[in-house]
Formats: sequence, C-alpha cells, structure tokens
Amino acid sequence: MNQLFRRRFLIAASLLLGWSVCVPVAGLAEPRVLRVGVVDGSQPCSYRESGIWKGLAVELWTQVAQRENLHYRLIRMPSIASMLDATRTNDLDVAVECINLSPNRLRNYRFSLPFQEDGQAVMVANDPFSLSRAFLAAMLSPSLLRMVALLTLSLFVMSALVWWVEDYSRLVKYGGKGRLHRFVKIFTIILTGEGDAEIINTSRGRAVLIAGYVVRNISSAVLVGFLTVELVQEAQGLASRRLSSFDELSGMRIGYKSGTVSEELLKEIGIRLTASSRQSQPGRVPIESIRDSLVAVKDGRVNAVLADELQLRYLQSHAASAGIIPVLAMSGIRPELQGFALSPELNPETVKRINLSISQLKRNGLVQQLRKEALAGPGATTNRTTF
Repeated sequence: MNQLFRRRFLIAASLLLGWSVCVPVAGLAEPRVLRVGVVDGSQPCSYRESGIWKGLAVELWTQVAQRENLHYRLIRMPSIASMLDATRTNDLDVAVECINLSPNRLRNYRFSLPFQEDGQAVMVANDPFSLSRAFLAAMLSPSLLRMVALLTLSLFVMSALVWWVEDYSRLVKYGGKGRLHRFVKIFTIILTGEGDAEIINTSRGRAVLIAGYVVRNISSAVLVGFLTVELVQEAQGLASRRLSSFDELSGMRIGYKSGTVSEELLKEIGIRLTASSRQSQPGRVPIESIRDSLVAVKDGRVNAVLADELQLRYLQSHAASAGIIPVLAMSGIRPELQGFALSPELNPETVKRINLSISQLKRNGLVQQLRKEALAGPGATTNRTTF
C-alpha cells in the first residue's frame, strides 16, 4: 500500500515538474511587441534622418512607450492611407503620425486620445527679389502717377501765373534769354522753393508764389502719406501673395502628399489630377515628401502646396538654403484634432494606458514643447524637460 502510494506520488510530482518546465509562469511570459507604423517624409511629425526616426509624433510615442513600459518595433509604411488601412485590418497595432480625425476617418478607424489640433494651409513662394519687384510695381501704380501728374499740373499753372503777373513776355522781348529758359527757371524755383527773389518783383507775384508754396507743401504731405500707407500696403500685399478663396486655386498646380486630408480636400473642391507634374495646365500634383515641396515650387512643378499648417510653418523655418521665401497664402483651413490610429483588436487595457499617458504628457506641456522645437529652425537649441 505504501509502495503504491509512493509510486503515485512520484508520478504526480514528475508530471507537475514537467508541466512547470514546459509552461512559463504568467508573470514571466515574454511581453507582446507592438507593431507601430511610421511614415517617412512627413516633417515635422515623422521622418527618418541618418537612419533614425524623428519627429513630433515619434517623440511623443517614445515618451508614451517609456512611461507605460510598452515594447514595440517600428515599421515603415508607404503612406498615411496604407498605414490607416493596416491598423483597421490589424496588420498594425498603432499608427504614429499627426493623423487628422476627420469625420470620414472617425467612421472607419479607431483613434487614440487627440494630442493636438491643426488646420490646412496653402503655401506659395517668392524669390528674394519679390518684395523689391512688388514695391517697384506699386511705385508705378496708376494712383501714384495720377497724384504726381496733378501736382506737376498745379505747379505748372502757378508758374504760368507768375509769368503773367510779372510780365515775363516783356522781359523776354527786351532780354537776351528765351521763353523756355525763363519759364523752366520759374517752374524750378516754385518746385524747390529756393531763389524766389530772382523771379518775383511785385506784390501780386509774391501772393501767387505763396499760393504755390501752399499747394506744393500740401501735395508733398499727401504724397508722403500715400507712400507710407497705401504704397507700402500694396507692396506688402503683392509680396504676401494672399489668396481669398479656394476658387483662386482652380487655376494653379497644387502639390499635396498622397493619402492625406489635403488630397481629400483637393478632390472635394474639384481640382483634377495632372497627368504629368511637368505639364503646365492646372491640377493637383502628388509630392513624395513634404520637404520636396520647396524644390517643387522652386522648379515650377507646382504653384502652391496644400498641407497641414504645422508642416508648412516647419518649411518656412527651414527654408534658408532653398533660395525662395515660403509664404502662407491661406491658413487655418478646416482645423481638426490629430492623434494616433489604433487597431480595433488592440487590448482595451493597453489603449487605456496609451490614452492616459497622452493626457498626462499634454498636461505636462510635452506636445507644446515638441511643436516649438520643430518650428525653431536649424541651429536652435532647446532645453527639453524630462517627463
């Protein structure tokens, strides 16, 4: 009996030992590695530089993963659209980008807590001499030319009155100098206000001269006001290249990044796709990377670029070596919340941890700090707080 008991005990102990060796303890199980998608060429949210992934969204996700002890591996995706579809089919767990939470996307995809809000903008470009050309064009504006012509006519009339009052016809008859010479001298003195004693001998002539001075001074003040207000505003308006409506885009070649809300907006307003980016007719032209936008505008492949306002402001701060001056012709178009896309099959507890971490990092000012760093431009130094 004792031998039977011992035999059964040994069998049970062997089975228990074998099970403990073959089946890992739950607490020591290898943690799941999240599949995280990223897109290159989407500065300042996500891009690859010297083999390292950088950007606002990438930095934010890194902070979230560190806080929540989430293991992950980055997977490069060709576009935001393909990355969103991969999360929906559970081929990705998280899509890390500044993804707009548009109504259409909210109906079809799962998102994290938004971490910022941004709108669309339109960027055009001026070369370094555009402001000078705009100012020169304003100098030749009809308004200014009319004012100069009116002043010249007024001084001409005053010169003719001085000629008549001082009886210069008689002086010409008995003098040695011709009519044109004497009239030009009178006009020059009335214009400049110097040497009036040489042309005025009577009280009536001095009264005409005083009236001429008043007209000249008032006209000069009006011209100065025009130059400092109207002319400068007109030059700035030409240089800033502001657009007032989407209708003005219909006659332009618009660059955009595929798979973004910018593409959806261009389709919505009816701008067609240009078959070749080298064609001169208007249409929409896909651009591989947001950095390529500056080159595309400089080379004349596109007239303008439609993208997130944050992306275009990033280009403005990093365009010193591009040889052009980027200008936001329209901004604040359809502002929308932005966040990460999540797989519908991602563990709800993991989703909750991600959202809580994003909320805390927003509260600590990390997102705002990352935006400032992105827009600071090359060579700028920032002291990032450890979160």
